[in-house]
Amino acid sequence: MQTALRVDLEAVDASAAGREGVVWSLEAGSDLNSNLVRFGTGRGVGEHVNDEVDVIFVGVSGSGFVEADGREHVLEAGRLVFVSKGAIRSTRGATEGFAYLTVHVRRGPLRIGESRSQSK
Repeated sequence: MQTALRVDLEAVDASAAGREGVVWSLEAGSDLNSNLVRFGTGRGVGEHVNDEVDVIFVGVSGSGFVEADGREHVLEAGRLVFVSKGAIRSTRGATEGFAYLTVHVRRGPLRIGESRSQSK
């Protein structure tokens, strides 16, 4: 297993110009999940609730917003926004080329069509 990994997020972001959604994911390790996500102006991840994990958002390029429980937080290169599990959240690009890194504890497998009470 690899013990260290160095990734040039600016280079990954630049090479993904014109693409939207997840453009890079951490493949190493078993405890953390990390994704580089890109969107253009007005686009992003729609409102949803994540009851499983806290998430850190780190701005990589452009600017946009992370909304958590109705409060809008500006996200730009070098800025970090922490959103706790259970919060209603969404993201939206304010500029073209809005890119951010998410980091959270790796979740278990998806349970499609299964309610929480059935899966416990």
